[in-house]
Amino acid sequence: MRFIGADLHKKTITFCVVEIVQGKTCVKHRQRIACRDIECIEKFFRDQGPHQLVVEATIGYEWFAGLAEKFAERVVVAHAGKLRVIAESTRKTDKVDAFVLAEFLAKDMIPEAWRPTPRVRQHRALIRRRCKVQSRITSIKNTMRGILTRYNADEQNLFTKLGWKQASKLKLLEQDRWVLDDLWEDLNQNTERLKKVDQRLSEFGATAPIAEAEARAILTSMPGVGTVTLETVLAELGDWRRFRNADAVVSFAGLDPGVRESDGRRKNLRLTKAGSPLLRWIMIQLAHRLKRTTARWRQLFVQISRRAGKKKATCAIARRLLLVIYAMLRDGRAYQMAA
Repeated sequence: MRFIGADLHKKTITFCVVEIVQGKTCVKHRQRIACRDIECIEKFFRDQGPHQLVVEATIGYEWFAGLAEKFAERVVVAHAGKLRVIAESTRKTDKVDAFVLAEFLAKDMIPEAWRPTPRVRQHRALIRRRCKVQSRITSIKNTMRGILTRYNADEQNLFTKLGWKQASKLKLLEQDRWVLDDLWEDLNQNTERLKKVDQRLSEFGATAPIAEAEARAILTSMPGVGTVTLETVLAELGDWRRFRNADAVVSFAGLDPGVRESDGRRKNLRLTKAGSPLLRWIMIQLAHRLKRTTARWRQLFVQISRRAGKKKATCAIARRLLLVIYAMLRDGRAYQMAA
């Protein structure tokens, strides 16, 4: 059995083929191939005979893993964050990286990453596109308010038809007026884009399989969870059954605090912020909503903020909310209101 380590880049792939001979790792072949040369890549796979392959979970690994599955007995996607050996090596080259991957695969020491299904990838693409468009709309509005603030003319209803009509009558410098009109046009275009993305998300949700449809119904029962929160949580979590426990979900969202302990001394650090930033952000937003609108979470927020401060209390609420969501999905139970 041969073991192949593939160091994948945007333009080229560096391969290292190894075998285990009498307990030692022996390099049998090295080769670098252009990513666009699909025929040469397929010929390389056919020439290796029975083999296993490993590639890091980079931005473009999906097409390569799909191609390799046609020839390899097993394709492993390595977790780049956990495979720190390559990143911390003093001799970091494509040749070394490919060899380390192949050697770790041969010794069954690869920290394997979860591969999202095509549906999860599509769901994430839609929700992240929506996030980008919404962020652009917020940026445009802030810029427009900044211009009018310099003229002491910012109004709360600026982005309504009446508010914009009043703003159009203001006497502004020529270039400020031109920039404001251009921003208004840009705002209208992005608002239409946001409607299209929302419509696409709605159509996508209507085709959900049974397990996902049940998850949508369960999350809808939770107060404060609207369409955006629901779609973001489901898209970023993917298959929630892949997590071994609730702590793994919290770690995936980066809502777990770091810890340093030595000789009996323990120090709690800030949030690790490792994992999905979009999931972490949406849980913080949910925490802000529920601590204002529900007595249960408001009381908990007050209790924690007295000893830890408001910012840490909000993060703690977000973490507990994520635990509740995971428990709801795991057990198939709707949200239970406090007595």
